[in-house]
Amino acid sequence: MSPLKSLQADFKSFLLRGDERMLDRVVGSAKVSAPRRLAIYYDAYRLRLIEALDSNYPVLHAWMGDDEFEQLGLAYLEIHPSTHFSIRYFGDRLSDYLASAETYRDQPYLAEMAALEWDMSEAFDAPDSSIVGLDAMASIPPEAWPEMRLALHASVHRLDLRWNVPAIWKAIKEDQAPEEPRAGEWPEPWLVWRQDLKIFFRSLSVDEAWAMDAARAYEPFASICEGLVEWIDAQNVALHAAGLLKRWMIDGMIVNIVPGNE
Repeated sequence: MSPLKSLQADFKSFLLRGDERMLDRVVGSAKVSAPRRLAIYYDAYRLRLIEALDSNYPVLHAWMGDDEFEQLGLAYLEIHPSTHFSIRYFGDRLSDYLASAETYRDQPYLAEMAALEWDMSEAFDAPDSSIVGLDAMASIPPEAWPEMRLALHASVHRLDLRWNVPAIWKAIKEDQAPEEPRAGEWPEPWLVWRQDLKIFFRSLSVDEAWAMDAARAYEPFASICEGLVEWIDAQNVALHAAGLLKRWMIDGMIVNIVPGNE
């Protein structure tokens, strides 16, 4: 290993684990000792990453409070150090951590809030695309409908939430006192997406959630209709599916309608 790479490896070990080998590589002074100089970097590294977590999870931070959120950030960093070249992606596994860590797993609503906020961040950062207008529906010949597929905007995300975290998120964002965490009998499907520069989210009926998942899996329109028969009468299912498509288009979620021969 070259001297530079060895120095970098020791410095990384110090930042992540407090490895004392780095002390031999730093010169102190009368004003600032070597341990103090290194401690400045050690603390600053953690503070910067906690700031990054706050950027991705501002409502979770406000909900937990400063001290508890900082403890969460430090504990998360120990298990999942930053590995991406962009600090923006630090915290991508926070929901999984909250769901499994002994300290937090008896508060599953925290993991769901993290999942919701992460999907919002992902939706906001998704690349721009031109969306398909309603006039595109009128131009689809009847014989093309069964095999056509939908290309969804990159910002579209689906998640299932059992707790009332969307209501809590909304209250905190509006500087109101949030209601107490409350679990539903079953997980509820939710949709997150971006239209222009604004993030939207809403709950879905079971049939729309299934149809959206099928559309995201690039299933043809005929297959979506066949699956919807579980909830919708067969004679009405095509009209119902077309209604869902229309709403998705109005909400800016469709970037292309791909004919069956493509």
